[in-house]
Amino acid sequence: MSTMLRQTTAMLVDAYRELAAGKLFWVTMLLSLLCVGAFAMVGINETGLTVLWYTIPIDVFNTGVISEPLFYKMIFLNLGIGIWLTWVATVLALVSTSGIFPSLLTGGQIETMLSKPISRWRLFLTKFGTGLVFVALQVTVFCVASVLVIGFRGGSWMPEIFISIPIVLAFFSFLFSIMTVFGMITRSTIASLLLTILVWFVLFLVNITDNILVQQHEGLKIQVTKLEERLELADENARVMYIATQRREGNDLPDDYPATDDEKYTVNVFLPSLRDRLENRKDMVESLAPWRRGIYFAKTVLPKTSETIGLLGRYAMSKEDLDTLMEMGDGRGKTTVNEETGEVNVAPQELSKASAEVFNNRSVAWVLGTSFGFEAVMLLIAGTMFARRDF
Repeated sequence: MSTMLRQTTAMLVDAYRELAAGKLFWVTMLLSLLCVGAFAMVGINETGLTVLWYTIPIDVFNTGVISEPLFYKMIFLNLGIGIWLTWVATVLALVSTSGIFPSLLTGGQIETMLSKPISRWRLFLTKFGTGLVFVALQVTVFCVASVLVIGFRGGSWMPEIFISIPIVLAFFSFLFSIMTVFGMITRSTIASLLLTILVWFVLFLVNITDNILVQQHEGLKIQVTKLEERLELADENARVMYIATQRREGNDLPDDYPATDDEKYTVNVFLPSLRDRLENRKDMVESLAPWRRGIYFAKTVLPKTSETIGLLGRYAMSKEDLDTLMEMGDGRGKTTVNEETGEVNVAPQELSKASAEVFNNRSVAWVLGTSFGFEAVMLLIAGTMFARRDF
């Protein structure tokens, strides 16, 4: 057992040294630190935003609206994680690790490796682990620097930011497993990289489609709810108005008289349009539901890159933080209904909150469990090819 551990450790160290010897490793590390440096240059005070010693007055964006800790946490999640680590640094990491398996298969290393008493599966998994170590170091450096910036600049120490390390590492591992399969099939660094980016783009399109369907569906459901509330109130008002009108004409109707729809229409000509609008929106909700379920089932068998990164918001942001961010905006926090046309203007904050609840209700087991299941299948395919191929 100790011999196996020493061999595996030695292979990891050798593979890591090979990656670290490349300039791209240090370029990525330097860019990560520069990103954090730019992060540290920006601040917030009672007047507005600050960049170094300059202040940019902003009435709706200052410490009176958002606290310093929340400001830096928001910058870290939206820019540091949402843009840098999720996109730029991931592309650089894919470029850096794309040659691990193609170079092993075509560069003459495989004969030397297989001449040692090491199983092919252990060699395969060790090489895969090397790529993950590369990314883990990059993310760890970025998170440590970010915690220091938020601590000294924002006055709040946030160790919960370190949850970014395993989450971003899981996100990268999904893509790396795909690239490993392509590397085994094509034996080409460029081909495996480009094909992986293509698959990543397809996953991005699937996620965009899911977001659009969720927002449209939730928006329609909000419209149905508001129209039902308004129609119930308008129905009752029309009934009362009809009774009052009949009494003025000499018809002594009781207070609980159940006026018919046609009778209500005589005092409120807009009721039919409200009813038609409500039925129309209900039909749209029903017709959109199968599409929403379909894309959800499709995503179940795919790696969920966006949802994985989205887990950071659940653990790094408290409910109070999320409520504060939801309240920020143009103030249009209430959905309104036009009684004459039945048109519903859904408030952006209300729609954002409803959509966010949908994604937050998707369990961690679904997000990570099914994604790791996909990764296991990819590694099984690539590992089997590696173990059985005659080199």
